[in-house]
Amino acid sequence: MPEIDLANFISHLVIYMVVLLLAISVHEAGHAWMSYKFGDDTAYLLGRVTLNPVAHTDPIGTLLIPIISFVFGAMGGALGSIPLIGWGKPTPVNPRKWTNYKWGNVMVSVAGVLANLILLIIGIILAKIMMTQGFEIKDFLRIQGEAMSTNPLSIFVGNLMLLNLSLFVFNLLPFPPLDGSKILQTFMPESTEPIFNLLEQFGFLILMFLIYIGVFSFIIRPFLYGLLYILSV
Repeated sequence: MPEIDLANFISHLVIYMVVLLLAISVHEAGHAWMSYKFGDDTAYLLGRVTLNPVAHTDPIGTLLIPIISFVFGAMGGALGSIPLIGWGKPTPVNPRKWTNYKWGNVMVSVAGVLANLILLIIGIILAKIMMTQGFEIKDFLRIQGEAMSTNPLSIFVGNLMLLNLSLFVFNLLPFPPLDGSKILQTFMPESTEPIFNLLEQFGFLILMFLIYIGVFSFIIRPFLYGLLYILSV
């Protein structure tokens, strides 16, 4: 197990959790806002059309598991292979209230990932501005062989890009219970509904297994290279 600088570790963890809370809150608020625009006031009446993280925080998925995963990741070794995962309190929607079910289902599902895409773009813009002031790519993204940055602002911007890129790509995967599966299901024939329902029951466990064995790392790698390219040009 590598030696850990406790002060540096805590600062990284605090900033990581702040950005995670922001990313999850924006994602869930996006779902709630879009559902309201399509005529469903369920989430609106429950106070979910807000960026206040208290409204979207799940004690296990937003706090406990991400913190444990972050700690194990810092420890390295076999424990370091545990993925940094997290999720918010699911946004309640009532599809019967949507003025247009088909497009309501698509747009409500897309709204969360588009919100993360907006934060990703903001992060890239901030990074590019900071690079004109002397910051380097390694200050934002951990590059093999390079020490991690200790600058709080660059840590924040780096996490802003990485977490929102991960949430954007991850949630678009067409696998229940992710948003991508709801989009796909909208355009699939009704005969496939039992398959989606079955996957919905065991989807989370299967998804966690696929993440653990590195499937998601393989999928997101090209997007990370794309992010590096954008920052380098």
